[in-house]
Order: sequence, then C-alpha cells, then structure tokens
Amino acid sequence: MDAVTARLLNEFQRDFPLVPRPFQSVADRLGAHESEVLAMLASLVTSGKVSRVGLTFAPGRIGAATLAAMSVPDQRLHEIASLVSGFAEVNHNYEREHHYNLWFVVTGPDAARVETVVRKIERAAACERVLSLPMVEPYHLDLGFDLERRDADVPQRGGRRRAGGRVALTAPERALAVALEDGLPLIEEPYAEVARRAGMSEQDVMATLARWLDEGLVNRLGVIVRHRPLGFHANAMVVWDVPDAEASAVGERMARWPEVSLCYRRERLLPAWRYNLYCMIHGRDRVHVLGQIAAMDARLDLVGYPYEVLFSRRCFKQGGARYVTCAVAA
Repeated sequence: MDAVTARLLNEFQRDFPLVPRPFQSVADRLGAHESEVLAMLASLVTSGKVSRVGLTFAPGRIGAATLAAMSVPDQRLHEIASLVSGFAEVNHNYEREHHYNLWFVVTGPDAARVETVVRKIERAAACERVLSLPMVEPYHLDLGFDLERRDADVPQRGGRRRAGGRVALTAPERALAVALEDGLPLIEEPYAEVARRAGMSEQDVMATLARWLDEGLVNRLGVIVRHRPLGFHANAMVVWDVPDAEASAVGERMARWPEVSLCYRRERLLPAWRYNLYCMIHGRDRVHVLGQIAAMDARLDLVGYPYEVLFSRRCFKQGGARYVTCAVAA
C-alpha cells in the first residue's frame, strides 16, 4: 500500500476530526485532496480492509455483552457459524484452534437479553452447552491498532483507560447511536447527514460525540480496520488462569505490553472453563506471536500461570455492536 494510505489507516483510528468536513481535515494533514481520501476509504471498505469510519462504545456503558464459545463438530462448523452470524446481536464470530472452536460476541440492551440470545443459539445449534463468559474488568480495550507493529523491547504503553458506570441514553442520543451503527457516510459533510437521520442539528451531533468521548462513553471515533485483510494472519487469543486476587494487577501489567491489542478479565465457568484473563496479539506470522507470548511470560512475571493460545482460523463475521437497534427489536 502507498504511504498516504498507510498513514490514513494508522493515524486516524482515533481522534477523528469533529468538524463539518472531517475528510477535508484528514486530507489536509495527509497532503491529499478530500476526494482522494473519500475514494481511498471507499476502496478500503469495499476490499474489506476497513469495516467503517465510526465509533466504538466502551464496554458496559450503554448495554451488555458476553463472549460465547461452543464446541462444534468439524462437519457442522460452516452450518453452525452461519446460524450464529445470522443473529443481529452477534457482531464478531470466529473459528479458533481449540476444542471450543467457535467464539462469538453477543450484545444487547441488558444482560438478560444477551443470555436469552445465547440460549436461543444453543437450542438452534443443538451442540454442547454454549459457554457465556461476561467481562468483569477491562484493562486495554479497542483503542486502535498500530499497523506499524514496532517491536519494542520494553513495554511503553500507558495505563488503561477506566470507564464509568452504565448510562441511560436519552431519546435523541439513542437516535444518534442508531444513525452511527454503520459508521459515517463517506461524503463531504457526513455529520450533516447523520444529523438528518437522527433528527438533530449538525452542531448537536458533533457536540454529543465530543461529550461521549470526553466522558469515556465512547472509546474512540475513527477508522475501524480489519486485521486479517491487512496482512495480520496470525491472530491469537491467549487465555490465562490467574488467581482472582491477583488478576487486576497482572492484567494491568499485561495491558502495557506493546504487542497486546486487547486485554480484559472475564468470568470463569468451572469446570468447563478455568481461564479468567485474556489478551489478543495480532501478528503477521505465528513465530513472531509465539515469541511475544514467551517474552511476556518471562518479562511480566507470568511464569507459573497456566495458559492456552487460541489462534484464529476463520472470521465469519466482524462488525460494530448494535446495542440500540437490538434493544428496539427486542
């Protein structure tokens, strides 16, 4: 990819301009024309390298979610994966290398709705019981992805960004959230179009987004990339069995490791699932990823904590969470 496209992808995953013509602002910083930036983004979306230009809500702030897993016979995997992806509440769905080989995220307006969907999937699939593993505590979550992947010897990342409690959106805010579920339209004045869809003024849209970002309701606003089409084929979810009393301290250390793109604690589900601490490492090859895991194990004092590495095999579905739309549908 050319240098301008690389910069577009790497520098605008967060802090997207909140101005009437944001793509012009991006173009000015890249030394390009607004029409070129819009064409580049449209092409990246079409090729699957970019999901959308949009926002990600902080976990647990406006709805509920769980990471679910099931063991599916190989001969039924495509069938069951298609069934799971057909639920609007499912926004991520992956095959991973493990006995529990299908992993998906279910979102909804509240925990009860999420659990209802999990059990609907379980009944429809007629496989083993679906594991539902809600998040307990985030340490580093969805704040962007460094495509340059610098190999740093010493962890340099700052501490986690703490989210507040759950927020009840007002009617106009709910309308705005729905209008943004598929991202910003790739046009010269996207906030004006979002405002039209939400029944708000353009100024109110930008002010609300700025407030959501300031309050931590939204993790980031920017270009949402897809790792695998960009060449990061060795993507591993690493799960650790850490004593609950030590999990927060270990998670904080792990979240500072430069190669870790996601890090959080989830509930165990004994006796089926013993692991409570998770991190994601995205790499271009397995050797590099396994090397990073070994380095973390040694450098972060993780030796002695049992863990497993679950590499992704296939992505069946990847999109934004639909907390509000699914709440209306329910």
